Formats: sequence, structure tokens, C-alpha cells
Amino acid sequence: MWQRIQTLYLALSTALIAALFFCNKAGDIPYTRYMPYVVLLAIITLLNLLALTTWKHRVFQARTAMLSALITLALQVWLAVDFFTTGNDPVFHVTAVFPVVAVILDVLAFRNIMADELMVRSSDRLRAAKRRGR
Repeated sequence: MWQRIQTLYLALSTALIAALFFCNKAGDIPYTRYMPYVVLLAIITLLNLLALTTWKHRVFQARTAMLSALITLALQVWLAVDFFTTGNDPVFHVTAVFPVVAVILDVLAFRNIMADELMVRSSDRLRAAKRRGR
């Protein structure tokens, strides 16, 4: 499990999103003050954990990682809209870019999972062709 690079990508993505539960968004306002953020963060964290632990089912793992990336992207867009529509000029912390990094890591994990799946399918095809040839 840990020898694959996509596992590292998923673990880092999960850690970044889980860290948002304990960080502030802007000033002294935590992410957990606004309930829709908490729900989205919980869903993203659970999806990342699910993708991290289902390494034996590569297609499901890839789909879960991509779904997590899409929901994380939606969270980042929502954070950007909050940033630009707030009238009192808040200063966001560096944690506001954690979702962007998590999206990049999830997409990289998706690409590597699918590359592994294609490699397994091609080797299965070669094995089947070899068995038919005997």
C-alpha cells in the first residue's frame, strides 16, 4: 500500500484537508464556525480516507479520488467567493490555499491509479493471449 506514489498523494491530501478543522480561515474565524464548511470538510476527508484505504479496488479508488478533487475544488471556489464578497477586507491565512494543493494531489493520485490500472489490464491481456496460444 505505502509503496505506491498515489498513496502518498492521497495521504498528503487527507492531511491538508483534515488540518483545516483546526485552522482559521480569516483573522480569528475558524473554518468550523460555518456549518456548510464543516460538512464539506467532513465529506472531503471521508472521501480521501476511503480512497486511501481501498487500494485493492483501483477503479473505485480512482473515482473516489476524483470525486474528492471535484468537491474540494467547489470548496475552494466558495472560499474565493467569500474572500472577494466580504466587504471588510479580511486577511486570509495560508490555509486558504490548502484545498488547491489537495485538488492537485488528488488529481495526481487519480492519474497514477489509472496508470496502474491500465498496466494491470495490459498484463492480464498478455497473460490471456499467452494461455490461448498454448
